Amino acid sequence: METKGRILLAEDDDHLRELVKDALEDEDYQVTDCMNGQEAIDVFDKNKFDICLLDIMMPVKDGFTVAKKIRQQSDVIPILFISTKALIEDKVEGYQKGADDYIVKPFNMKELLLKLDVFLRRTKKMFSETKQEFYFGKIHFSYTDLRLSNEDGVFDLKQKEADLLKFLCEHPNRILKREEILIAVWGKNDYFLGRSMDVFMSKVRKYLRADPDVVLETIHGTGYRFTVPAS
Repeated sequence: METKGRILLAEDDDHLRELVKDALEDEDYQVTDCMNGQEAIDVFDKNKFDICLLDIMMPVKDGFTVAKKIRQQSDVIPILFISTKALIEDKVEGYQKGADDYIVKPFNMKELLLKLDVFLRRTKKMFSETKQEFYFGKIHFSYTDLRLSNEDGVFDLKQKEADLLKFLCEHPNRILKREEILIAVWGKNDYFLGRSMDVFMSKVRKYLRADPDVVLETIHGTGYRFTVPAS
């Protein structure tokens, strides 16, 4: 029987880990569960997964360390952090550490299943799409390859950086509202995701500095405008 996807689940709480694993397997996911961060790293190195569900506070190695190791091998695989830490600062740190989403315990299992479905569909769509290339000014951006080339060299982009730049390339030379970008790229509009977006905007802006005619402008109180020269 074909599974919906292969999930790496790292959670040190035995009861919660078993509950989540059982619920996911009931929905036809193939789940490999680990009880600490080092075990998760070792398992990821030897197997292929479609999505990673990581607790943050784990023994031996924490979830942030696991995510860093995963991101060294793949910028594409979705990472979802699960944590009891619910402050905005905690969530922002999670996104900065490589997460695609951040789920606060206790969480609703139906919500988790919906999130997994969204991320897996997004990943499959990305791989099924034809090659997507963008040329603006002196810059070449390959969304398919997660790579940007300018006069300073060739740069490998993180998945979220590429998602953001792709949206900007698809809507050049006009003001984009913050909520419009957040919903399109992150799937939700809220305060802590907005702070994360600003961090990624700064990263994208650094790649564009090689061409002074390409400008990512902050429109205070509104959003951003991505200005490119006429082709």
